[in-house]
Amino acid sequence: MTTNAPAIENAAHVSTKVLSKHTTLFELAGYIQSIYLVKQGDELLLLDGCCRADIKVIREYIEHTLVLPLSALKLVVVTHMHPDHAGAAHKLRKLTGCQIAAANVDGHWYSGLDGKLMHLTDIALANWVGQRKGKGKRNLWYNPKLSPDIKLDDGQLLPGFGDWQALFTQGHTDRDLSLYHQPTGKVYVADLMVTVKGRFIPPFPLFYPNRYQASLHRIKDLSPSGIMLAHGGEVHPDDDDYQHLFERAPKVPLTHWRSVKIKLKKVLFAR
Repeated sequence: MTTNAPAIENAAHVSTKVLSKHTTLFELAGYIQSIYLVKQGDELLLLDGCCRADIKVIREYIEHTLVLPLSALKLVVVTHMHPDHAGAAHKLRKLTGCQIAAANVDGHWYSGLDGKLMHLTDIALANWVGQRKGKGKRNLWYNPKLSPDIKLDDGQLLPGFGDWQALFTQGHTDRDLSLYHQPTGKVYVADLMVTVKGRFIPPFPLFYPNRYQASLHRIKDLSPSGIMLAHGGEVHPDDDDYQHLFERAPKVPLTHWRSVKIKLKKVLFAR
């Protein structure tokens, strides 16, 4: 097992940033997204719930690279319920005894029949992205109903990791969180923006256009020293980048079903 550790380690590790004397941020390559693992002393914080397929990478990194027990993982934040942000949370809690934190929003994102269909669609989309990245098809199934130990209010500091502040940055879904590291001014925004061919664009889906615009303005007004993306690493958008995002942001909800209807209309009109 130890003979394979360096290969796994090299494949997973992307970058290391020292945030303070006692705090280090590790960026690892996940199945389809970056994994951000914070080491504060001998305790660990995971800035997002990752994919189910990322559990082995996280476990190997903690045990073989950081040489810490799995119980060092104390808190996993779920920024929203998509497969690459919530998929590993419950299983990591079973493995490590950590707590799960999420936004204090009522109800479950994947509720009702529509929610079940959307959950299956999101897993299929995540697997499609993984295959496009050459990662192959993986088992990404996870419980669509999150049971967090901690419900975070807007502006609340993370329990045990008080340098990090939870910010509501909704729009992609109704419960999106960003995590702001106050001492350095860096902020993890999950899927608030993504990069495609060197340009910043809004995420898909985008259920709440007005909230999304407000969230973009909130991050811009924060003037962070760096923005960490789930898909794209740390970036530093300028005013032109933000303007491009504001202009590209849809004025009506851009959802799975709406996208299907638009494509169907195009096919019908083409005929």
